[in-house]
Amino acid sequence: MAINIAQKRARKAQRRKQVVAQKRRAEELEASLPARVLRAAQAPIQHCFLSESVFDSGMGTLVLARGATRHHVAMSSLLLDTFCLGIKDVTFELVEGEMFEMYVDTMSAASSMVSVDPGYARKLLRDLAAWSQSIGFAPHPDFTAVERMFGDVNADASDAVFRFGCDGRPFYIPGPDETAPLIRRRIKRLQELLGNDGFGFEAAA
Repeated sequence: MAINIAQKRARKAQRRKQVVAQKRRAEELEASLPARVLRAAQAPIQHCFLSESVFDSGMGTLVLARGATRHHVAMSSLLLDTFCLGIKDVTFELVEGEMFEMYVDTMSAASSMVSVDPGYARKLLRDLAAWSQSIGFAPHPDFTAVERMFGDVNADASDAVFRFGCDGRPFYIPGPDETAPLIRRRIKRLQELLGNDGFGFEAAA
């Protein structure tokens, strides 16, 4: 009899552990980046901005903001390298409207931010990601999740044609935070795929 009671208690404890574990997994999923982005994608688009000089300088930022009101928005910001590396960095956060405006003003101080059609922006991201991957550089790991912020925006509705690289070929400009070993690895990758004359390179200052 005592053994049966102990077994029942053990099974009950095991079931409790399973319920707790399932609840914890559900909470983690709810708080994950993909889940937060998908929730944000249900709200109306408030803004879609792009650095005006992104194709001239090779670097720029794309910002998409959604929100039920202008006072609280979900913001995705993507750092773009249209000369070589593609989508270098991706962030997603919930911000107050004033903080969003300050962020855009800060970005505009470096390069004017212009309003663009979300379909154009999504097509740019997809085409840039495909192009950079073709020369050996995958987009930022969070890109797939954050790109879903565009929701039902149709990239194919845009007939924009983008030309990446500089003077018809990839041109690698190392960033200030890139280490010497990382720079060497990227140059080696370009050499292996494109040959020594298939790309340009700006030496670090």
